[in-house]
Amino acid sequence: MLLACCFLLAPAIASEATAGQSQTAGGQVTRGDSKPSPPLAREIRHQLAALPFYSVFDFISFTLEGRKVTLTGQSLRPALKRNAVEAIESLEGVETVVDQIEVLPNSPADNELRRGVYRAIFEDPALAPYAAQAVPAIHILVKNGSVTLEGTVKSAADKNLAATRASGVPNGSGLKNNLNVRASQTAGDPGDAK
Repeated sequence: MLLACCFLLAPAIASEATAGQSQTAGGQVTRGDSKPSPPLAREIRHQLAALPFYSVFDFISFTLEGRKVTLTGQSLRPALKRNAVEAIESLEGVETVVDQIEVLPNSPADNELRRGVYRAIFEDPALAPYAAQAVPAIHILVKNGSVTLEGTVKSAADKNLAATRASGVPNGSGLKNNLNVRASQTAGDPGDAK
């Protein structure tokens, strides 16, 4: 059985992920069936949430197949990649960790573009609340002038606005909008963490 979990850091990762579902900030489930996730998936999310220096400019996700964990995503720092692998390798029940986290190249031009996209998105009054978390729900990845947005937003309007704001920043060579729209929750749903 393959368990795919999208990991977004937030101050509190609430509720359990479910098999075949994507876990988002606040514990909202975005797709799949309703089988409970194994405790190992919850522990992996917890360990990744505890990583030092994970920022809005990094994005780490994982898949769990039996006792094999595959880490994917992008990081600005080799140390974050190393810390993520070591944290997951130390977990009881993990037999194999496949490291597919890419370390982004060190580039002054990319750093300037990151700052510009950050300001463009989070200085917008409609998107500013996403920056109020320890690590914002919108992640900004920049590689060789190309911008990718990852994470979860509350509405399609927010997803489109973030893309519009990011695409208006000079010196970007392309934009990929991978933001997910949070599934609506019903009252009393354990994933409803407000």
